[in-house]
Amino acid sequence: MLEPIRFHLDEHVHPAIAEGLRRRGIDVTTTIDAELRGAEDAKHLAYCGLEKRVVVTNDADFLRLHAQGVSHQGIIYFRTEGSSIGDILRGLILIHECLAPEEMVNYVEFL
Repeated sequence: MLEPIRFHLDEHVHPAIAEGLRRRGIDVTTTIDAELRGAEDAKHLAYCGLEKRVVVTNDADFLRLHAQGVSHQGIIYFRTEGSSIGDILRGLILIHECLAPEEMVNYVEFL
């Protein structure tokens, strides 16, 4: 069986999303788990590179890093306006079920 996508939620993502993913058996870390609270976005991407995790964020700075050519394991970006926790959770579950980690490398998926 192929390895599934593993997520890392940046510090602006609601904790209920991590809880919802974990209840479904999906591997996820948070900023607090990774001891990255207050860390620069590049440090989050470095952590995700070492841990082979896709970052989930609503911070547009990650999009700027992608545009600058910074290598990453994948970025899933969502806007807080008009996105409920349920909407975000459903989108992440769908990505987890449909995509492989290799497909997310240096790729941005918008929810």
